Amino acid sequence: MILAAVMAVGMFIGQQLPRYDAHFSYTASDRQSIKASGSIDEVLRFIESKYVDSTDTDFLYNQAIEQLLAQLDPHSVYISPEELHAVQEDMSGNFEGIGVEFLMLEDTIQVVSPLSGGPSETAGIMAGDKIVTINDTTVAGVKLETGAIYSKLRGPKGTQVRLGVKRGTEAVLRQFIVTRDVIPVNSVDIAYMLDQSTGYIKINRFTARTHQEFMEGLTRLVEQENMKNLILDLRGNPGGYLNEATDMLSQLFPENKLLVYTEGRTEERRDYKSNGRARFDIQHIAVLVDEGSASASEIMAGAIQDHDRGWVVGRRTYGKGLVQEQFPLRNGGALRLTVARYYTPSGRSIQRTYSSREDYEKDPQQRLKNGELSGETGIPVVDSTAYYTGLGRLVYAHGGIMPDVFVPIDTSYMNPYYLSVRQHLSQFAARWMEDRPRTDFPENLTAFRNNWSPDEQTIAALIQYAEQEGVPRNDAQLASCKRELGLQLKARIGKTLFQQEGQYSVLNDDDPAVEKALQLLRDGAPLVKR
Repeated sequence: MILAAVMAVGMFIGQQLPRYDAHFSYTASDRQSIKASGSIDEVLRFIESKYVDSTDTDFLYNQAIEQLLAQLDPHSVYISPEELHAVQEDMSGNFEGIGVEFLMLEDTIQVVSPLSGGPSETAGIMAGDKIVTINDTTVAGVKLETGAIYSKLRGPKGTQVRLGVKRGTEAVLRQFIVTRDVIPVNSVDIAYMLDQSTGYIKINRFTARTHQEFMEGLTRLVEQENMKNLILDLRGNPGGYLNEATDMLSQLFPENKLLVYTEGRTEERRDYKSNGRARFDIQHIAVLVDEGSASASEIMAGAIQDHDRGWVVGRRTYGKGLVQEQFPLRNGGALRLTVARYYTPSGRSIQRTYSSREDYEKDPQQRLKNGELSGETGIPVVDSTAYYTGLGRLVYAHGGIMPDVFVPIDTSYMNPYYLSVRQHLSQFAARWMEDRPRTDFPENLTAFRNNWSPDEQTIAALIQYAEQEGVPRNDAQLASCKRELGLQLKARIGKTLFQQEGQYSVLNDDDPAVEKALQLLRDGAPLVKR
């Protein structure tokens, strides 16, 4: 349960952009495969026409495909026609809708914030507004599922949706006509300065827009804030498109540096090198990783480490080094098939073993159980082959990237009570702030970070709210997690007041990995002397 983010690493991490071969020709083995496929179709036809009971043939067909792919690797998957659109939307980096972040406050949709410059903000929607009707249909008090809300708010660009909105204590609903537009799904959560010379950029995944978003943040930090050093946070990042990661790496290396290479049984070795179009002179770099950093995140960390370009700080990465390509199927679905492996510049394979599918899936829990996340002693050496970085440092293929500097996970507050209360933080914060004027809080972010924290009365109100929502009070567990609950609540309130920087600046002020990275960059010690 502590590593929920790790378990969320899904089927669309680490793939290349889809590559369809128009000149594909059948080999003898391909003809044998077609013969086998024909047998499968034949069996399904007999079942459909002769079986004693009625059956769902489509379901059986999908089950057959899934069982077939289960004999391969954990990341070769079948994507049904119904799932394909959502997957493509997720990785394209945008969708079409009204552009609001919302949460369900009991049975009512409450706007957390409208997207800056998006359709909702343009129409006049504000943070704290409650959406009562959508196209004259009442949605308050009916406990809609998130998917149902999306289906009502999203739609083709240029179409309109009518919202009835309750603002504050007003008795009459305000009516807004919002024209849907293309809404970017940001893969860069935040780009801001930690101190006078060090920037911080947090990337949550690698979509088709990640390099563009990264460059926008990097340009602002360098040109407006005079950034010299960079902390790149890839913790919990499950990966995505390979070319987005290599384009980003090209901003950190001179021309023609090997960044990663791929190779497979039917795939010749393919080298990916820096393109020589770096715009800025970034001095020192630290990359933050953990057990949720996978695929493209590992490619970035591996290149930084193998070329001694910066520090890798945190814990061993996920270990996903397989390359997938997506092939369209006649039924409207797709096959995402592993075709090659990734290798770091020194020749290390990123992929951990998957000989046992059960062990592969349980690896996150096993890392916690064997003590790997709290200390370096539990980390297995899965490949004793010696590899060397550019400066001659010895590195190994550990089924992932081992950091240069280890930062243990803090489990002192991670008890069941904390995890249960945390689920209600956002709703509580939204409700709690409804009755408080903006003048109750500091005017600027620096003053908020340094001088404001939730008091005992506010924490007590949170505990009471959680109890009302079905979380029994546990004083023993509360004692160990009370400080962390206060920090998370402050971060949530900071986001409401000062947007993303308000949240991340609060969390990063108390983050040991960020603190360690800052120390390393300020010291400027050569990596070879670590």
